[in-house]
Amino acid sequence: MSSFTLDGVVYRSHYFELPLNYQHPEQQHITVFARELVASNSTDSELPYLVYLQGGPGFPSPRPTANSGWLKRALQKYRVILLDQRGTGLSSAITTQTIGHLSAKEQADYLSHFRADNIIRDAEAIREQLGIEKWSTLGQSFGGFCTLTYLSLFPNSLTQCFVTGGIPAIDRPADEVYHATYKRTQDKNAQFFARFPQAQTLCNQIAERLLANDVRLPNNQLFTVEQFQQMGIAFGGSGGAEELYFQLESALVDIDGKQEISYNFLSYVLSQQAYLTNPIYAILHESIYCQHNASNWSAHRVRESYAEFNFETGKDLRFTGEMVYPWMFDQLETLKPLKQAAELLAAKNDWPNLYNAEQLSQNTVPLACAAYVDDMYVEFDFTRETLKNIPHSRAWMTNEYEHNGLGADGEKILSTLITMADDIAAIKA
Repeated sequence: MSSFTLDGVVYRSHYFELPLNYQHPEQQHITVFARELVASNSTDSELPYLVYLQGGPGFPSPRPTANSGWLKRALQKYRVILLDQRGTGLSSAITTQTIGHLSAKEQADYLSHFRADNIIRDAEAIREQLGIEKWSTLGQSFGGFCTLTYLSLFPNSLTQCFVTGGIPAIDRPADEVYHATYKRTQDKNAQFFARFPQAQTLCNQIAERLLANDVRLPNNQLFTVEQFQQMGIAFGGSGGAEELYFQLESALVDIDGKQEISYNFLSYVLSQQAYLTNPIYAILHESIYCQHNASNWSAHRVRESYAEFNFETGKDLRFTGEMVYPWMFDQLETLKPLKQAAELLAAKNDWPNLYNAEQLSQNTVPLACAAYVDDMYVEFDFTRETLKNIPHSRAWMTNEYEHNGLGADGEKILSTLITMADDIAAIKA
């Protein structure tokens, strides 16, 4: 077990060999990585544990370089476990390189084991192997979805649960989720173009140029209007809209009297395409809403109800957001080898349940949530709907933050949630 100290925090690495498929634990295994953090002045203290469940799906846990933000508050009370969810980071990472040699069916079969239910089974196996009786969880975004799966499957292993921007609709199909998401995205577009009216002309000029020309990103990938529209994902985080606007300001350059898209902007676009390096984010995104039903490319189908997102010459461009589309597996270079597997997974209609509504209705674990009223990715009304049926839960409903509130003001947010959970526990007692 390797370890080092950074900014007054001791970091320890743990590797676990765990079943790919918990229904057949004797078969294939994967490696799951977790990093344990403890304040250097508390290494000998008997502290409770807090496991962090990362947003996504398909992203590794943070690699903090400073004792700050939510981590600073957490380390005052806990030993923190940063879990690289299966398929990410150092946990048998899924990339085109690692699974590209498999057939499409083999890829789909393998990837079907990388949803929240098995992420939580991994967490539970790690808890047992570390000899921890119970622990608490902090779930950001998709990590909140995982939290409700944990409360459904193994509630007796949990002391308290904290969730930021991540309470799912546990019984609504993907289509309903995306209808709500598109409406939120409409609102964010309206706010953006009202705030930066000159951005509309710039966006239209860029889109028209992409329609009429072969424009390449630095990896030689064809840059299309659809990819440009996806940059609206930035609207979901504080500061994201401003950053996008500042990039748009210098997106066009004059070359011998002719306008071209600047290399700096093309480089920025490429840096924002997280799907290229985190394919789980694309290929399993819609499956997080599936329980015994298929997504059938829900966001793509639902988009037809919102014509303003389909750009044509002479129209104003509108950005999309955190949606995945089948064309991504034709256009994005590292997703192309996964196209057939993506089609198989989009058609898969036997996904197991992720949530147990009956168990959640009998919940006894204090559940404290930060619910963001203007959240672009997780519908606020669905959050309230879900929490209404989970006892011993409480929500801090605020429009002070966007979806990335934990990253923007994590120390305050986690402090507030800890107080809320302690209050719930005191009332329960």
